[in-house]
Amino acid sequence: MGLWRESSFATAVAKKEATGATLMGVLQCDPWRWRLLGLFLISGLLGASASSSRGAKMDHLQILDGLLRKDYDRRATPTNQFNNATTVICELYIRSFGSISPVTMDYEVDLYLRQKWQDERLKHAEITEALDLNDPNLVKAIWKPEVYFPNAKHAEFQYVTVPNVLVRINPDGGILYMLRLKLTFSCMMDLAKFPLDSQICTMEVASFSKTIEELRLEWKNSNPVIMGKGLRMPQFEIVDIVASDCQESFQIGNYSCLVAEFYLSRSVGFHLVQSYLPTILIVVISWVSFWMDVDSVPGRTTLGVTTLLAVSSQSSGIQSGLPQVSYVKAIDVWMGTCSAFVFCALLEFTIVNYMWRRQPDVQYKAVAAAATAAAPGAGGILTPASVNGNAASSAAKMRRVGSDPSAACAPGVMEMVGMVPCYEPHLPQLSPYREAPIYTKVLARKIDEWSRLGFPLFFATFNLIYWPYYMLA
Repeated sequence: MGLWRESSFATAVAKKEATGATLMGVLQCDPWRWRLLGLFLISGLLGASASSSRGAKMDHLQILDGLLRKDYDRRATPTNQFNNATTVICELYIRSFGSISPVTMDYEVDLYLRQKWQDERLKHAEITEALDLNDPNLVKAIWKPEVYFPNAKHAEFQYVTVPNVLVRINPDGGILYMLRLKLTFSCMMDLAKFPLDSQICTMEVASFSKTIEELRLEWKNSNPVIMGKGLRMPQFEIVDIVASDCQESFQIGNYSCLVAEFYLSRSVGFHLVQSYLPTILIVVISWVSFWMDVDSVPGRTTLGVTTLLAVSSQSSGIQSGLPQVSYVKAIDVWMGTCSAFVFCALLEFTIVNYMWRRQPDVQYKAVAAAATAAAPGAGGILTPASVNGNAASSAAKMRRVGSDPSAACAPGVMEMVGMVPCYEPHLPQLSPYREAPIYTKVLARKIDEWSRLGFPLFFATFNLIYWPYYMLA
C-alpha cells in the first residue's frame, strides 16, 4: 500500500513537471503568449483597482450624504457657531471680453467665478480624497456665499450641455465652488478725448444678504483676475488690471465687496484709417483749387462744394456711432477744424472770383452809355463834356489808362481807345475806382499764391497742437 502511494505521488509529480515543461516549452516557442499573459494580469489588476476606487468613492458619497442629513443647516454660515465672519476667497477667470459700446456704455464678458471657503461641518476622517460634484441637488444642499454683481446689467447662467457648475469638497473641509456666467457690465466712459481716450471699466462682486459681520469677501493672494490665453479686444488694449476690496454701506448694514478695475487704452488704428486719413485727404484736395485758374469758375466751385459735402458726410457717419453727449469730443474738434478749412478754401475762391470780375462803378457805365450816344458831328467821338453833361464845353483833355492822374493831359477831342477823360476841378469827378480792375486782378492772383502756402502751414500747425494735446495730456 505504501509503495503504491509513493508510486502514485511520483507519477503525479512527474505529470506536473511534464505539464510545466510542456507549458514552458510552448511559451518559449511563442513569445506573444507571454505578452498576452502579461496584459491579462495587468488588466485584472487595474480592474480590481478601479473597482476598489469606485467602491471607495461610493463610500465617500454615502458619508457626505450622512453629513448633510445630520445636523447640517445650509442657511447658517460655516462659522456661525463661532460668531465669526466666514472668509470667502474669490477669483475670476475671464474667457472672453467683448468690445465696449460707446452708445450703450457696456461690455459683455464670459467668465468663471471661483469661490473658496472652509466648512468644517463637511470634514470627515474617512474622506481621503477630493470629491468633484456637479449635481444641482447637492449644490442646493450645501451653504454657498450669496454674492451678486452690482454693476451688471444682464446675467446668464450657462446650461450647455449641462449646468456649468462644479463643487469640489476636499478632505479637510475646504470647498471650491465654480460656475460659468455670461454677464453684461456697465462702463461709464468719459468721451472727451474720443477716439484718443483711455477708459477704466470695473467688475464688482458683493455680498447680497450677509453683512460684513457674517461674510467677508477677499481676492486671491496672487493673480485674482486671470485673462484667457490669447484673449484680445477689438478696439482696446488692456494696460493693467487692479483688484481691490471695498465696502458698501446701506441703511440696513455694511456689506463686503470686491472690485476689479480694467485700465483700457483705445487702439487708434481703426480711427486713423476710417476717420483721420480720409478727412486729411479731403482737406488737401480742397487746396487744389488754389492752383486752378481764376476763370475756372465751374471747376473750382464744384471742387469746393464737393469737398465740403464730403467732410460733412464723414462727420455725420462718425457721430452716428456715438452718444449725444453735451461736451466737446476730440473727434468733434478735428472734424470741425477740417470743415472750417474746406469752407475757408471755398470762401477764398468766392473772394478771389469777386475781385477778378469786379467792374467800375456807375460812372463807368455812364461813360459807356455816353460813348454810344455821342453827337453825330463828332463822328462817334466822345468828349469829356458830354460825359459830364456839359455839351457847350469843347475843350477836352484826355490821358492814357494807367498814367498818373496828375500828369499833363492832352487837349482836344481824342478817341476813347486806350484813353480816359480828364476833368477840371469844377466839374463832377469820376470815381477813383476807375482803374480798380487792373489792381484787383493782380491782388486776386496774389491771394491764390498766399493761400497755397498759408493753408498747409496753418493746417500743419493745428496738427502739431492737436495730437500732443490729446495723446500726451
